[in-house]
Amino acid sequence: MSADTPDAAALQEEVEQLREQVEELQDGGSNKMTIVATKGTLDMAYPPLILATTAAAFGWDVVVFHTFWALEVLHEERSKDLKLSAVGNPNMPLPNAVAAVPGMDRAATWMMERRIDENNTASVEELLETAFQTGVRMQACQMTMDLLDYEDDDLYDEVEAGVGAATALEHMADSDVQLLV
Repeated sequence: MSADTPDAAALQEEVEQLREQVEELQDGGSNKMTIVATKGTLDMAYPPLILATTAAAFGWDVVVFHTFWALEVLHEERSKDLKLSAVGNPNMPLPNAVAAVPGMDRAATWMMERRIDENNTASVEELLETAFQTGVRMQACQMTMDLLDYEDDDLYDEVEAGVGAATALEHMADSDVQLLV
């Protein structure tokens, strides 16, 4: 054997280390994710819910901290009637002048709900249910609840109501992934 060729014991040790790393990745490790959700429209309810439920399916510890208009998603009644805004949405095939016509938000919402149904895409309610079942912690910002006159009873039972920014920051500091949506 030349000096450049590793010996069998060194190769065996390296293989064992790689196996341990693969097992840790397959077990989900100790991955943590914090998502800060800030928007409460139909189209913006999906990204945090999809990311959170997917990460939870991989065994991640996931917290979604809802602030400002994102509280609409956690409101037990209002979450069933989220709207899609046609104005200011660069992906809508309408100029803002047309999108601002009364009834366009309702039409855009109807079209999106129809596409969701036709494609068998999970509804916001179904994604919330999945999130709760998979252990995703949904948190409602206390300051926003006070500002917008939300009561604990307005929210789904599984929601951690009245969470402060310091608590959210603590989870973020320990998270592998932090997202602002």
